Amino acid sequence: MTDRYNIHSQLEHLQSKYIGTGHADTSKWEWLVNQHRDSYCSYMGHFDLLNYFAVAENESKARVRFNLMEKMLQPCGPPADKPEDA
Repeated sequence: MTDRYNIHSQLEHLQSKYIGTGHADTSKWEWLVNQHRDSYCSYMGHFDLLNYFAVAENESKARVRFNLMEKMLQPCGPPADKPEDA
């Protein structure tokens, strides 16, 4: 019983500390947005990968970085309307 409580409390701690780990009320859209933003950040953080994208798209590195930053605003489009609880 104690192990189960420790695992649960550790999971809650991780979920409160890191946004991308989600929580019980995380919607599919929120999870996808976190995944896309993490991917774009990783692309910008790895210089060689950014160079690869620039060559593949025939764009400058600054333009590729700018495009990735633009995509981070709403990577999955606007959020879906939540049904109101009446």
